[in-house]
Amino acid sequence: MNRLIDPVRIACILVLSASTLATSHAQDLRNGGKLLLTNGVSTIEGSGGGGLATWSTIAGNATQEGIGAQAHGTVIELPDYNWTSYGIALGFFDRVELSYARQNLDTIDIGTALGLGRGYTLNQDIFGAKVRLAGDAVYGDSMMPQIAVGVQHKRSSDDAVVAAVGGASPNGTDFYVSATKLFLSHSVLANATVRFTKANQTGLLGFGSATDTSHKPQFEGSIAYQLSRRFVVGGEYRTKPDNLAIAREDDWVDLFAAYALTRNVTVTAAYVDLGSIATADKQRGALLSLQAAF
Repeated sequence: MNRLIDPVRIACILVLSASTLATSHAQDLRNGGKLLLTNGVSTIEGSGGGGLATWSTIAGNATQEGIGAQAHGTVIELPDYNWTSYGIALGFFDRVELSYARQNLDTIDIGTALGLGRGYTLNQDIFGAKVRLAGDAVYGDSMMPQIAVGVQHKRSSDDAVVAAVGGASPNGTDFYVSATKLFLSHSVLANATVRFTKANQTGLLGFGSATDTSHKPQFEGSIAYQLSRRFVVGGEYRTKPDNLAIAREDDWVDLFAAYALTRNVTVTAAYVDLGSIATADKQRGALLSLQAAF
């Protein structure tokens, strides 16, 4: 468990910082206009949404009258890897979102088998922007979803590894369009996202290959049911491109539960199946994420 100390410590700092901001600046930023949990949580790529899938929702609790923010720390425990993500996102007037996330993939013993050394950690930075174009996820026409478009620029810190596995570039950019709707009378939220990407394992293994550098459309879907005002359960499915000959890539699935401890702090736990990662199959495990929002 020692390898979790730094990510967990970082997550706690982010959450405490955001909680402090929420307390001290709530009045100025008109915090708290959104219904509880309707801003979603933070994805492993930093944008607002579910754990694995991006939604059209804008980060933070503020409505169109204010500026909101959220910070997150996420740990995914797998049989052969430890995946961590932490970051922050800002929401401006429930219209524009700017986000940053840092992803780390600790290879543990697999690092030795791959010739990288035990515990070698792959890293990347993700800079995101999202704009809500139309609709409202909660209000308005009951059949009109909230629609947003977004971009995520990703920079791997491991150029040599990317080249060794056959990735064409350590840097790349994803584009996506999302549609999200909460059917209040049924307590059900549905989301569908189409992402145009050439990322290998979200970019941790680079982008594209020597024979294919094109963006491919991929699907991200989410369904959630609100058991109470504070408790939501659901599932997600995310397809992935499979560019690398030596490292098969599978689609992702999760089953999650999110609970709002307070208006500003949410904890999410999930069972995740990430398939094959860098030659290691059956990467199934647990996700735990802590988010603070105002």
